[in-house]
Amino acid sequence: MKLAIAALRDRLAYQGASLGVIALLASTALVFAVGGTHDRIAAAEARDLQASLSQVLPDHFADNDLLADTLEIGNGDGTSKRVYLARRQGKIAAVIFQTSARGYAGDVLVLVGIDSAGVLLGARVLKHAETPGLGDKIDLAKSPWILSFNGLSLATLPAAKWAVKKDGGVFDQMAGATITPRAVVKAVKDGLDFFAAHRAEILQGGKGP
Repeated sequence: MKLAIAALRDRLAYQGASLGVIALLASTALVFAVGGTHDRIAAAEARDLQASLSQVLPDHFADNDLLADTLEIGNGDGTSKRVYLARRQGKIAAVIFQTSARGYAGDVLVLVGIDSAGVLLGARVLKHAETPGLGDKIDLAKSPWILSFNGLSLATLPAAKWAVKKDGGVFDQMAGATITPRAVVKAVKDGLDFFAAHRAEILQGGKGP
């Protein structure tokens, strides 16, 4: 009887040790897997961001690494905005940053590219939750509407005209989805206002990577 109990105890101890080793190996493998996945995800996100940054600039506009050449500009409320600097031969020729406004179903996130004179080079909607078939026409893949901002500036379009036509502005609204384009117009206008307010800081503060 004592021998049987001792044998059972040894077997249980062995099984416990085996489970411990297996758990350790599994945990180690998981750590490596998560680390590898994180690196791949980070690389994919960097590629996507690089592609998005390029979309709001004319082809071959900048000769620097946009992802590596950035500034953090304070918003005056304790937060800051990351500004990507587009350079040509070392000189800042344009900036790119994100701006947003409240749409029908949530915030609409817009990426804007603005040259050193304050002229909008391009805008793209990065993220939204607007109604498919209606509000999603703010996406370039669904409609060229977003291109209507190209070439505009605070100097060429009075503040009162930065609105959809229903509100007395110059931008087309979308049938059944006026709130959505209204949000994009506001986001783009806010972006131009931000650049105008911080233009000297941005253009003088960029020392290069």
